[in-house]
Amino acid sequence: MRHLKAFGAFWWDFVVGDDWLVAVAVVAGLAITAALVHVGVNAWWFLPVLVLGLVPVSIRRLVRR
Repeated sequence: MRHLKAFGAFWWDFVVGDDWLVAVAVVAGLAITAALVHVGVNAWWFLPVLVLGLVPVSIRRLVRR
C-alpha cells in the first residue's frame, strides 16, 4: 500500500505541480480541443495558444507568493 501511495503522490506532483489552476486549465483545454475536433474544426492551434496564455498567469501567481 505504501508503494501505491508513493506512486500516486509522484503523479499528483508531476501533473499538478505547484499550480493546480494551470493543471485544471490544461485539462480543460484538452477537452475543448477534443470537442472542437469532434465537431469538425481543425483545432490543433487551440492548445498552444492556451498554454502561451497560461504562462504569464502562472508566473504572476508565482511572483505573488
